[in-house]
Amino acid sequence: MPTAIFRAACPRRAASALAIALVAILPRIAPAALGGNVTTVEADRAHMKATLRTSQGAGYEVHQLVTPQGTTVQEYVAPSGTVFAVSWRGPFMPDLRQTLGAYFEIYRNAPRTAGSTRSHAAIDQPQLVVRSQGHMRYYAGIAYVPSLLPSGVSPDELR
Repeated sequence: MPTAIFRAACPRRAASALAIALVAILPRIAPAALGGNVTTVEADRAHMKATLRTSQGAGYEVHQLVTPQGTTVQEYVAPSGTVFAVSWRGPFMPDLRQTLGAYFEIYRNAPRTAGSTRSHAAIDQPQLVVRSQGHMRYYAGIAYVPSLLPSGVSPDELR
């Protein structure tokens, strides 16, 4: 009888070991995010199950991801290949932990600018600027890193 219990536990141990290995590996295959590199946009598209369309802006490239639920996420890429801004709009919020990447903790911990409400939030930090608004079935926002803006690109032209 103890042998049967041990045999039943082995697949569970193997599954646990696999889960631990995946958790250790997943952060290394993170999708493109604010401050990240353009080469991982495809991982972002796959994670969101989105369609991808690329267009050219004045001094930057825009990768537009549209999810099956109708949310659009745009990643603004500098000529250096760095994602310097992201924007979103649609009926559902994107995964901001994924979209903001390493800047998510700054976003989460930053004080909101005066005038922010439950439906409108503004963050003005030297390393991150965020404007976000939303209510049921409509969310929109933009986040950018001021130091990563390409020369000659104004935050006002990012939509």
